Amino acid sequence: MDDRVYTIPLRDTFGSPRTKRTKKAVNVVKKYLKKHTKVDDVKIDSSLNEFLWERGIRKPPRRVKVKVVEEDAGVVAYLAE
Repeated sequence: MDDRVYTIPLRDTFGSPRTKRTKKAVNVVKKYLKKHTKVDDVKIDSSLNEFLWERGIRKPPRRVKVKVVEEDAGVVAYLAE
């Protein structure tokens, strides 16, 4: 697997209570990447984590563009430029 870029919709997070939205967004990103890369070990880079948490716990972004790189046993997700 080469480097891949995915645009992940985070619309599911907005059905959550306001104080849990960004936590859920992180879980949605991990779940999406597990499904699409068929790998159980998904790690999120600090740049992507900071982007998700930038506006606080109540207002995560609506979608996020992610670059996925395969490493030893799993994949690492970076924020796409």
